[in-house]
Amino acid sequence: MAGLATAGYAWASPSESFIEINGDVFDDWEICRTRAFGEDGFYELTETTFRPVIAFESLGKNADQAYRLGEQFADEYPDPIQRAEAIFSFVRDRVRYTTDIDQFGHEEFAQNADELAAIIEGGRAGYGDCEDSAVLLAVMYKGAGYRSAIIIGEEHTASMVYLPDYDKAPVLFEVNEEPGWVWAEATGRNNPLGWTAKEYLDVTLAAYEITEEAIVPAEPTAPPLTAVSQTGGGGGGGGFPTRYAFFGIILLLWFIPSLFRRKKRRRVR
Repeated sequence: MAGLATAGYAWASPSESFIEINGDVFDDWEICRTRAFGEDGFYELTETTFRPVIAFESLGKNADQAYRLGEQFADEYPDPIQRAEAIFSFVRDRVRYTTDIDQFGHEEFAQNADELAAIIEGGRAGYGDCEDSAVLLAVMYKGAGYRSAIIIGEEHTASMVYLPDYDKAPVLFEVNEEPGWVWAEATGRNNPLGWTAKEYLDVTLAAYEITEEAIVPAEPTAPPLTAVSQTGGGGGGGGFPTRYAFFGIILLLWFIPSLFRRKKRRRVR
């Protein structure tokens, strides 16, 4: 084991140190930041399940800067629609999309929400890729009083916020047969809240609603994969996704078809 002393990791908070083991980087919670899959991966991704454990590093008793940022937005924006849009714009405008290999020298390196929030609150521009923006958004939405989720699709991850009265979104989604979820895609500089790329419409995806949970790596006793489907509007895409190449492994989702029934409903308002 060797400690990482490079400046690229010096700002990390609340994880105060990182260690490198066999080429992978681990934080204080023994969560691997350079790998999404496995019981110690930052998404605990397996062939049939995923659990975004990295988000739990910023919730509950571990809540810090990102959660407090969400609370500040709740105080400033009493209207839930304006608040949701303001949080989305905050992350979209202050986190500049950058690949992990360019920023950290690793093909994959996930930042937790507080690490990215600390940079932004320090007056600097934040840099990250899709999972960094997704985790920050999901935690800030929780701090602001919303339900939020992290979603994975082929070669991508994003966040969702439960906002059933949001009529500006071209399409709403249904998570675990509950309509009213809005896609939050902050990696594009001009994306509005609710914008969804065509390749993620009319396909089956997997989502995990984040709550305060234990960080200790543990293999789930039951698959927590949740069906996500379009409930109106949009189009394009197509095809049942059988792999999530972004994470470098095959997801054998066809073994649990009951969790992935496609819905054909009108948008719920």
